[in-house]
Amino acid sequence: MKRIFLHTLTIRIWHWVNGFIVFLLAITCFQLRIPDFALFGAYRSAVLIHKYAGYAMGASFMFWLGYSLLSGNIKYNYVFRRKDLAGVFPQALFYLLGIFKGEANPFVPTAKAKFNGLQKIAYMSTMFIFTPLIIVTGIVLSDIFYFRTLIYSIFGGPRLVDAFHVAVAYIFLVYMIIHMYMAIFLGIRLSHVKSMIFGYEEEPEVPESP
Repeated sequence: MKRIFLHTLTIRIWHWVNGFIVFLLAITCFQLRIPDFALFGAYRSAVLIHKYAGYAMGASFMFWLGYSLLSGNIKYNYVFRRKDLAGVFPQALFYLLGIFKGEANPFVPTAKAKFNGLQKIAYMSTMFIFTPLIIVTGIVLSDIFYFRTLIYSIFGGPRLVDAFHVAVAYIFLVYMIIHMYMAIFLGIRLSHVKSMIFGYEEEPEVPESP
C-alpha cells in the first residue's frame, strides 16, 4: 500500500466541525417537524439550537470558501474539467458493480486531484448550490418579521420559503447518507475515514508493466 497525502489539517478540522453542525441541524430539524421527538427537551430549546447551528453553518461555509479560494483547493479539486467527463461513466460502473467484484478503482487520487468526476459533481452541487440555499433560506426564516419584505417579494411568502428550506434539507439528508455509505462501507479498510483524520489515504500499489 502507498500513502497519499490528501487533506490538510485545516480541512480536516473544518470537515469534522462542519459535520457536527450538520448533525445538530438534522437532529433538531426532526424535533421541529415531530415535536414528540424531544431529544433536546422543550421545543423552544430545539428552535434555538437549530437557529444558532444554522448561523454556525453559515460561518463554517464562509471559512471554507475563503480558505479554499486562497489555498487553491477549489481550483485543483472542485473545478470540473473535460478529462473528468470521460471518467464519469467508468466511475459510476465501479460504484454500482465493480467495487463489489473486487475491481480496482479507476480513479487514483493525488494531492492536487483528490476527487473523481462524480465526486466533483456531488461536492460542487453541495457546496455551491445547496449549502448557500439552505443558509440563506434558514437566515430568512430565523426572523420572519425582520425579513418580511424579502420573503414576500422574492419567495412569495413564509410557507414557500419553509417548503423550499425543507426540500433542500431533504437533499442534504440524502447526500449525507450516501456520503457516509461511500466513506464507511465502500472505502478500502475505512481509508476515506482515516484520510480525514490523519490526512493520508492508503491506495494499493499498482504493479509496473514488464
